[in-house]
Amino acid sequence: MKRSGVLLSVLFMLVLVWGCAEFRTVGKQELPAEQTALIAEHAALYQEVTSASPFIRSLDGYADVWIKTPKRQNRVFCNIRVNRGVESRMIVTAGFIGWPVADMFFSRDSLFVHDMLNNRLFLGSNNDMNLEKILGVNSGYRLLMESLLGMVNITEPVTAITSVKKGAGMLLFTVASSAGSKEVVIDPFNRTLTALLLKDLEGKTTTEMHFRNFESLTINGHNVLVPKEIDLLLYNSKDGMGEHQMVISYDERVFNKEMSSLRLSMPKKAKVVNIDDADFQPWL
Repeated sequence: MKRSGVLLSVLFMLVLVWGCAEFRTVGKQELPAEQTALIAEHAALYQEVTSASPFIRSLDGYADVWIKTPKRQNRVFCNIRVNRGVESRMIVTAGFIGWPVADMFFSRDSLFVHDMLNNRLFLGSNNDMNLEKILGVNSGYRLLMESLLGMVNITEPVTAITSVKKGAGMLLFTVASSAGSKEVVIDPFNRTLTALLLKDLEGKTTTEMHFRNFESLTINGHNVLVPKEIDLLLYNSKDGMGEHQMVISYDERVFNKEMSSLRLSMPKKAKVVNIDDADFQPWL
């Protein structure tokens, strides 16, 4: 028992030290400001980029993840796996030693988190509040999965575009949506999505996503540029305090790898905690 306690303490300190080293935050970019006309070339570009490479079905990779809120900040290293539109899994390791300390599984309607250090199993509904309890960001599951993948499927058609702006080699499409509007920033030369801003009905920005460090890949015969860094910035935390940020930076990854269900095996003798009823600080 004494050795076990010492080991847990050492692992905790390694996670803490790793989390404090070389901390990164979301980097914003200058947005196009000069009004321009919507021409056929722009419409075709918008349709191509917003389809978000539908031939990409899955991801298996390793990434550093930084999370910052007004109350805390942390850095972890994760094995991230995504079955697009279905489920995702994050296995968190203890810094440079690569010791697994948490296993997180997310489906459309539920989430499971195995705290390996204390053998606790958190389970509950997959909703904004529970995601904030676990990750510190209440992005919603769809936005979380798209952030992990680096691919955002924007469903609004060309007819929803209300204005186009240009500047700094970029095009900004303002698009009407059911929740308010979206500002879609596209690099017309590389034909990539570089930023996405979500606004509410009052015109206030609630979410920003930025995509950087694009990697050229051939996937299923398609040549595609995929971002290695994804920045997520949220202004609408349930506690109403400041910005909540998440930065994902991939070291390596494989797309469309054949994967069976990502659902984790239930740990033996674990203490079960219902996240829906629990009130605690973010676990990660």
